Amino acid sequence: MTENLYADMRAHVVAALRASYPDLPDDVADRVEVTPTRDPAHGDMATNAALVAARAVRRPPPDIARHIADTLAALPDIAAADVAGPGFVNMRLRIGLLHAQIPIILRAGEAFGDSDIGQGVRVNVEYVSANPTGPMHIGHCRGAVVGDALANLLGRAGFAVTKEFYVNDSGAQVVALAWAAYWRYLQALGTTLTEEEYAAAVPGGLQYRGDYLVPVGTALVQAHGDALAGPRATIAPAQIWLDTVRDFTIGKMLASIREDLAALGVVHDVFSSERAVLESGAVDRTIETLRARNLIYEGILEAPRGKTPEDWEPRAQTLFRATEFGDDLDRPLRKSDGSNTYFANDIAYHADKMARGAALMIDVWGADHGGYVSRMVAAVRALATQGQQLQIVLCQIVHVLRGGVPVRMSKRAGSFVTLRDLIDEVGRDAVRFTMLTRKSDAQMEFDLDLVVTQTRDNPVFYVQYAHARCRSVLRLAESQQGAVSVTAAALAEAPLESLTDEAELAVIRRMMQWPRTVEGAALAREPHRIAFFLYDLAADFHMLWNRGRDDSALRFIQEAAPQRTRAKLALVAAVACVLRAGLGVLGVTPVEEMR
Repeated sequence: MTENLYADMRAHVVAALRASYPDLPDDVADRVEVTPTRDPAHGDMATNAALVAARAVRRPPPDIARHIADTLAALPDIAAADVAGPGFVNMRLRIGLLHAQIPIILRAGEAFGDSDIGQGVRVNVEYVSANPTGPMHIGHCRGAVVGDALANLLGRAGFAVTKEFYVNDSGAQVVALAWAAYWRYLQALGTTLTEEEYAAAVPGGLQYRGDYLVPVGTALVQAHGDALAGPRATIAPAQIWLDTVRDFTIGKMLASIREDLAALGVVHDVFSSERAVLESGAVDRTIETLRARNLIYEGILEAPRGKTPEDWEPRAQTLFRATEFGDDLDRPLRKSDGSNTYFANDIAYHADKMARGAALMIDVWGADHGGYVSRMVAAVRALATQGQQLQIVLCQIVHVLRGGVPVRMSKRAGSFVTLRDLIDEVGRDAVRFTMLTRKSDAQMEFDLDLVVTQTRDNPVFYVQYAHARCRSVLRLAESQQGAVSVTAAALAEAPLESLTDEAELAVIRRMMQWPRTVEGAALAREPHRIAFFLYDLAADFHMLWNRGRDDSALRFIQEAAPQRTRAKLALVAAVACVLRAGLGVLGVTPVEEMR
């Protein structure tokens, strides 16, 4: 048996199916699943094999299920296999096989559950990619946590992962940022201009007014003195200072973004520059590549019904045949004035990712970009030469609450909750775990009061407390005179026959689902499944702990029974190991003790 009992049992089920029906199509076999039973009274695992095979082999599902059950029941590790419902097969494993999971976990350590299902495929996970125009805020936070946990998860599943941040350092927004920073620079020089007077002189108005640019203005004075200003700290012609101030400010903003992300435990492998992509000529080259494949034409799009998209013009444009790749409209790459659209820039950026070797690209976006998904996926399909794919993970909005009331204000930003404010208030681990307690495309409420409570209603506390309890048991056993060694290597040799109580076996059954959970969550691109699993494992362990209060036979340290103590300590150490593995995927620190 391997670490992944579910994969092993699935192999047995498929083999049993093929033994009776040798001509079973591969695509049918691929749909065979082995899952935990919903009710432990029905067994440990169940399979849908008979149901998915019935049409292909032209036999009633109950007949197929009986053949499978008879074959499985003859295996030494299966105590019973029974037909259930319309054609499911329920399997009960022998208790020795359950026990065997504990030494497997202890010997593997936190690598237990790691998989090679990714087969080394190169995956680029791009997440956060915030405009460098202000502090990281709560909207960026969810995408940062989801993207980082997903990248960690894919790495555990055997993919070769690159974590990437795309810096939107081109376009009107960074020009507006430069004007805002220049205002803080003039203030630092002692300008007599009022903010209203300055704003009136700024093309498009003064867009970024948060205090976070005050230090940038001071730093500009330290670096350049008054060389960028007009007489008496007035506005100098933009051609004198704009590029310098823009580049300087972007650098400062990126440094701040990196610091905020580091405080969240997020470190990217690559920071890619939008401006570098544009200045390299990549957009024109990408358009010509599509043109060479007859995927570009000059045309006029019909006015869409309902809301008119921003990129629609009632004039001739350079259009990409996106409808040939699953989109509902062809999309403009160049406007009627000859300038490139943002979509064209984004296609070039993804072409660059493919050129750097990415076979699978996963972009983590805010849900407000959902309408952009189909066109980007279509563009990658059009450019792919070796089966490269783009997948999008959408993150819905997060509402921050205190006392049931939305929190909206920030001292630094003036209008939103910054990431650093959130981390400073509740801590990195609480932020990361809580952001993963809902599926990313579901809206969530981040309750500042709840995440600091010490109850089972606070998932991060509940899971951390389970790990701390495990560690406290092992420390106590180690400190007692004559106690057995609590190293993983020693406990892996413990005799486990005494672990027979249903609460103990429930914990083992939960842990043996961990490899299956890693693979399933990685393939579904759903890191929140890891948080759910950890909560369930913590609940099983806390239940066992609480039962020990009433039943002394379930207490982990049995002073008069050293062999039983070793078995129970092995179970406790395995639980701690799996909790650490899961918390590692989420980027959450496992605590040794709770204060």
